[in-house]
Amino acid sequence: MLVIRPDNVGDVVMAGPALRSLRRAAPRARLDLLATPAGAAAAALLPEVDGVLTASVSWQKTGGEDVPVTDDLDLVERIGWGGYEAAVILTSFSQAPWSAGYLCRLAGLPVRVGMSKEFGGAGLTHWVPSPPDETHQVDRALHMLERVGVPPVEGRLRVRVPDEAARTARHLLGGGPTGDGGVDAETDGHADSHRRRPCALILPGASCSARRYPADRFAQVAGLLTAAGLRVLVAGTAREAPLVEATGAGVPGAVLLPGRFDVPVLAALIDAVDVVVCNNSGGAHLASALGTPVVVLFAGTEQVEQYRPRFGPASILTVPTVCSPCRQFACPFALDCLDIPPEQVAAEALRLADERGGPWWRTPAGARDAR
Repeated sequence: MLVIRPDNVGDVVMAGPALRSLRRAAPRARLDLLATPAGAAAAALLPEVDGVLTASVSWQKTGGEDVPVTDDLDLVERIGWGGYEAAVILTSFSQAPWSAGYLCRLAGLPVRVGMSKEFGGAGLTHWVPSPPDETHQVDRALHMLERVGVPPVEGRLRVRVPDEAARTARHLLGGGPTGDGGVDAETDGHADSHRRRPCALILPGASCSARRYPADRFAQVAGLLTAAGLRVLVAGTAREAPLVEATGAGVPGAVLLPGRFDVPVLAALIDAVDVVVCNNSGGAHLASALGTPVVVLFAGTEQVEQYRPRFGPASILTVPTVCSPCRQFACPFALDCLDIPPEQVAAEALRLADERGGPWWRTPAGARDAR
């Protein structure tokens, strides 16, 4: 079976329950995932995935991009080589499955399942009408499978952090000196106790500028969290290095990790820290899957209910605007939907961290000793 979800990391993570449902229904089947290079990086976290077919697909490109027809022909050939008996095409409410369905038809796949508002002919053998637009992305995929006879599973997100990724994250958090990329551990005043200083992980990146809280405001959040006693890590991809630098360069003690690790290590870091602060991006869904408290700066590009983290402590911060949901890559206005004071963001992060670990961990060691 080929499961098609050519989007970003968060979309692939949210496909996890659908993959679990397929695995339970067909325990001996080979389940491969067709994903973009960005989304494919999350496949290592999903134990149901047997293999990955990586492709930058034409139907996800913007109209202004020049996509050679040979790219589609090559993808048809690659899909055909897989010997798949069925394709399951997962989409968001604003996407259509028909382009993927027709390519799979040309590749010879006899069963092609997809869901959309509109009918598109023979591209699909099993077409499911879409549920209401506000349906969460996890529930949307499970709804489609149930309509074609695949029993649903509970929709909780689950990821598996590889052991090697966990070891790398432990080093970054406490296994080495700060200058080596590690976060210093600290004692709590007792000779037999040694613990990591509480950490906040800030992820300033997102797939497009319309989803990004301004870097200078992220920097203010980082400063406020540091002043409150948290050690701040700022991470992102190599392409997001300028955002990482702008967020943490002026923050005393901040650990900057631009392009230093892959998605599994990011998941391990999220699993280990006390709170995550990020945009509506893959980091939010990884935090949800791992139960780590998360503050999400949610731009007006999408409807909150479609992507809300539901499986761990979460605070969604957004400003309602008349243009939302806009689904724009770049905001033509002043990004009013993310006009959120840094003080409010920091306060929410501290509140969630306090609920998880208790406010005592931000008390100076000497005061704890006196107590």
